[in-house]
Formats: sequence, structure tokens, C-alpha cells
Amino acid sequence: MNFQLDGLHRPVVVVGGGQAGLSMSHCLAEAGVGHLVLERERAGHEWRARRWDSFCLVTPNWQCRLPGFPYQGDDPEGFMVRDEIVEYLEEYRRSFDVPLAEGVEATRLRQLPGGGFRLTTTAGELTADHVVLATGPYQVPLTPRLAERLPDDVVQLHSSEYRNPAQLPEGEVLVVGTGQSGCQIAEDLHLAGRRVHLAVGSAPRVARRYRGRDVVAWLDEMGYYARGIDEFADADAVRFRANHYVTGRDGGHDIDLRAFARDGMELYGRLTAVRRDELAFADDLRGNLDAADAVSEGIKDSIDQYITAQRADAPEEARYVPVWRPPGGPRTLDAARLSAVVWSTGYGRDHRWIDVPVFDGKGYPTHRRGVTSCPGLFFLGLPWQHTWGSGRFCGVAADAEYLARRIVAGERAADVRWISGTPVATYPRDEDWVAPRTVA
Repeated sequence: MNFQLDGLHRPVVVVGGGQAGLSMSHCLAEAGVGHLVLERERAGHEWRARRWDSFCLVTPNWQCRLPGFPYQGDDPEGFMVRDEIVEYLEEYRRSFDVPLAEGVEATRLRQLPGGGFRLTTTAGELTADHVVLATGPYQVPLTPRLAERLPDDVVQLHSSEYRNPAQLPEGEVLVVGTGQSGCQIAEDLHLAGRRVHLAVGSAPRVARRYRGRDVVAWLDEMGYYARGIDEFADADAVRFRANHYVTGRDGGHDIDLRAFARDGMELYGRLTAVRRDELAFADDLRGNLDAADAVSEGIKDSIDQYITAQRADAPEEARYVPVWRPPGGPRTLDAARLSAVVWSTGYGRDHRWIDVPVFDGKGYPTHRRGVTSCPGLFFLGLPWQHTWGSGRFCGVAADAEYLARRIVAGERAADVRWISGTPVATYPRDEDWVAPRTVA
């Protein structure tokens, strides 16, 4: 559908049509606030286009609690796969009248002298009293510059481009990064019988189940997902922690990298250099594995303490015993052995189109519960926007409801410190990161 937005004015414009933007729309509609949602692609695009074929949620379906639309399927303890997630969002969209303009990209946001904002889009310019930026944190796939030093015949792609093992040429594959994406992609390749090399980082892990329940259920009951970021002494350190790796695949199970190694996967420390067609890795594999296990066991300690305090009826369970230990010393890998590399190295933010000074010196949006120091400008869908659940299906509702109340009440500003960034500073430096090469 072709939209023409020139001269249009709306009380609120929401930028982004994923779960955060749709949630915001629902809350504004419930409050009777006129608004428009802009989506560059299609609603739920990130789930459609940036997830591999076997992708599934790592949190149980019952945690899907979008505003006015909790999960109502027949498998609450299961984990929706990619296509089911897309359908869940489509059903949500159909459940209320979303004023959605798809295929419209916001290219510039400016403040108006008398208050409010002007948005330049690919469908013209419009104005708004309030703007909610619901574009999420995962915008620009990042690949380290050392990727340029690999031989040209090695196929390279970012995790956002990976779909399935058959997509890659025959031969051995290196996966770089052990966040949720890297671990799950490594498992996907491993289960397909591919020879996998995995560069292990410092991300923590968590057990899938413990003492008779999914660990997520314990943590939810214990209040972890509702704990506010302002309860922590160092909010920045908490906000930028890597997510714990685990999987919902095939009903859900632990991701144990040591078990992968026992079964033939080659594990290395962090990738540090590519020299003369040889890849070098740091001597930190043992420490990274031990630290990940320690986090998982620490979570179990908390669950044990909770069970004792509540006198809950829960079966005893033996603790984890490592099934493999790495040899000491740094390792190298001959690039000639590799047919492909999957870079699971995360994403950066691209806020260059936002001509409003609401970023800190690191390019992070400064806000309190999504409310910025700029009257009328809000963020939604950020990890740890207010709680651990923020940005997830389980927590975005509370954040959207909070912002809707602020908009209705006309309370626009928050006391935010360290407003020092610029639009240019919000984008990764070219000398550090480049866009990934894609599969031909």
C-alpha cells in the first residue's frame, strides 16, 4: 500500500512495528489517544527476516503477555518456533485496529521550535506532539574488521543472515560468539552432522529446568523479571550484560558447550587475530566455560534458597558435573580447513536519523523508564528499559502501559544525566566494524 503522509499530524507517532510498537499502539488505543505506527518493512519483520529456520523462543509460551493478548494456545510450557511467533504477532495485530503504515521508513526526526516533532519519512513529512521510538536495540549487524583478513573463498555471513546448514557450502564451519544466537546456530550445525569450530566468549548460561520446573518459572515466581534497573548499584553494568544461553528447541534443554566438545565440536577461546591464513584464539576457554557454569549454578543456589524459605514442595536434584575440560594454552586454526564462518557478534544501534540530543557519550539513549529529557520523546522495547522483562514478550506490556499513562498525563520530561552524545556518536566507528559479507 502506498502512503502519503505529507502534512499529516498525529498526537503520537510510534516508529517500529514489532512487538513493542504494536504494544504501544494497543495501549494508546485503549486510552483513546490518536496515533500512527510507522514500520519500514512489515509488522514483525525482525522475526520474519532475521531468524534461522529452527529458531524458537528461549522462554516458555506462557510468558508471552502482550497487552490484552496473553498466549492462549494449547502448549503453554512449550516454545514457539519462528513461524508461530510471526503468527502470534499477526493475530495480535488483527485483534485490534492498528493504524499501521507499512513500508514507510523514518529518515529524520527533529524537534519543532514551539514543541512537538517533525518526522521525515519515505512517504513524506508529518508532525506529532509525541514520538515513541520502538525500533529496538538490534539494528545494525556487527562484524569485526579482522573478517577482512580471511581468504576470499571462505563464505562469511552474520547470524542475522543464517537460515540452515544447507545454506553453507560443504566443509567445516567456524561460529564466532556464544551468546544465544551463536550457541543455537552451533548446535543447529552440529546436529546436522557438520564439523563445527566454536569461538567461546564470556556469555553466561542457565539450566533449562531445575527441581521439577523450568528455571524461567522459578525466576518469574521469585520476581526476577519484575525487578527494576534502579534497584542495582551499577545500572549500566546490568543493562549491557549478555543474555544467558539456553534453548527451547525440541521441547527445551540446556546448552552445554562441554558436551558439544565431548561429542566432537572443537572449542576455542575468543578469536583475537587472523595472521597469514591462521586464526588465533585467546587462552581463556577454560575461564569462560567455568564462569558460565558458575552463573548457572548460582541461579540454582538462589532457587534452592527460595524453595527453603517458602517451604515449597520440590524434588531434590543433583548438581551439574562438567563432562569435559579443555586443555590449557592458546589455540590456532588453519583457515584452509574452513568453508564458512558465521559471525554471531551482535548488533549495533543506528540513531543517526534522530536529530535530538538524548544520547550519552557511548551512544546509548538516556532515559528513565523510556522517558527522555526531551519533552514528548520516548523509547520502548530496550533491554532492561526498566526490568529484566523489558523488551521481551513478558515485560513490554508494563513498559508500554507506563508510557501511555505518561503521554495521557502530559508528563513529558525525566531527570536524565549525562546528556553528552550526538547523532554521529550513536553509530559504530567505521574502523572498528563493517557490514558483513553475505553468501553469494
